[in-house]
Amino acid sequence: MTRKKLLMGVSSLVLMTAAANAWSDAKTLKFHSGLAESRPEAAYLERFSDLVEAYSDGQLQVEVYHAGSLGLKEADMLRIMQRGMVDMALMYGEYYNRDAPEMASIYAQGAITEAEQHLDILPTLRELYREGYADWGIHTVGGVVAPVFDVGLHCKEPINTLEGLRDKKVRVWSGHLVDTFERLGISAQVIPQNDMYLALQTGVVDCAYYLSTVAKTVSLQEVTDYEAYLHPWAASPWMFGVSDKTWNNLDEQQQQALTRAGEEIWEETRESAVDPEREAQARKEREAMGITMLPAFSDEDVKTFVDAAWAAWHDMASEAGDDGIRYYETVTNELQDDAT
Repeated sequence: MTRKKLLMGVSSLVLMTAAANAWSDAKTLKFHSGLAESRPEAAYLERFSDLVEAYSDGQLQVEVYHAGSLGLKEADMLRIMQRGMVDMALMYGEYYNRDAPEMASIYAQGAITEAEQHLDILPTLRELYREGYADWGIHTVGGVVAPVFDVGLHCKEPINTLEGLRDKKVRVWSGHLVDTFERLGISAQVIPQNDMYLALQTGVVDCAYYLSTVAKTVSLQEVTDYEAYLHPWAASPWMFGVSDKTWNNLDEQQQQALTRAGEEIWEETRESAVDPEREAQARKEREAMGITMLPAFSDEDVKTFVDAAWAAWHDMASEAGDDGIRYYETVTNELQDDAT
């Protein structure tokens, strides 16, 4: 073997060894998500994973486990993250009513009457969630801003007034909404999304309070004939949480990669959160499926609903303690300032 070939062989070996060492130093973080992989948010989680790998030059990878495939329960997520039992998770404050009821009091339905209000309040929501998760040893690095969908009443009969609902049974998705409708003299009950179709089909409920924009995904057009718009969805953002135990074991470049990627996803989803064209197109699709679109609830009815929703929200916050009231007052005061 010539000296030149020997040197080339040694150089190649050195490069291969360096590359192997660099790869062995790379870290892989497990990311829990309770959302099905078919959900739009899931695509953003995969994009986040790709960005982290790119921004860390391959030194950090995020492996997303969709649909709760790690076997973790959402109600336990604060405790799980606090103990560092998983590296990352898609955090949603309304899930943690048992351990942190104040988190569920940050935002509530009826908070906004115009979609653009949601964009204005987002920085405040983000800061309150950042503070709340930090108390549980969770560092936040951006997240997914959920789309602001239309919320409507989907009924078997033509109903677009609160008075028309007073002798009907309404499906809702939270205790706060049960309290809101009860204040209006309307019977409401929490029925999980997966059971909503059957409940309407069998007459357990007469109407569903639901996200109109995605109503077709649960086939509401098969069990209801009419729809009336009520208000925009006060959509709590999904935050990307990193256990402090994991965060503190990352080097600066890896931390920066997570932060940069999370911020990019946040801005990207924020830009598309409010989209009147999307809502109008979805409405046309539902009409083509046979749904009769009634005139929206009147301004007077909307105000009556919002007043009841805020009163129920205040009660929920009061039960959560001092932090609950502080979160409620922070958000509602800002919303009132924006409205004046």
